[in-house]
Amino acid sequence: MKRSGLLHADLLGHLARLGHTDLVVIGDRGLPLPPGVPVVDLALVPGVVDLRTVLDAVLGEVVVQAHTIAAEAAGGPFPAWLDARADALGERRETSHEQLKAMLPAVRLAVRTGEETPYANVVLECGVPF
Repeated sequence: MKRSGLLHADLLGHLARLGHTDLVVIGDRGLPLPPGVPVVDLALVPGVVDLRTVLDAVLGEVVVQAHTIAAEAAGGPFPAWLDARADALGERRETSHEQLKAMLPAVRLAVRTGEETPYANVVLECGVPF
């Protein structure tokens, strides 16, 4: 039995199979996900489970070398919240929301949350621990 950290067995299994430069998106409840992308759906009701909780749990399990957010999120609470985790998130990249959605067919894993903050989606690029 796992002592601490992320306990969701399906999510842990997907994370364990990731490699260097693989992409993972953690998205709000409205992010359109393309067919064929593995999805771990954690949305229970609007606002629960929130993206911040999920991202913190994921960052406890994987190494991230860069992350991408939508430029439309600038000025809102989401980028400032990410700044507090800059050491764990690596380089920040910004792109349009449309371009972020165009990245989705290439992700190895999508995690849907109940988040309702506009443009609260982040694409993580996996790194290595050495």
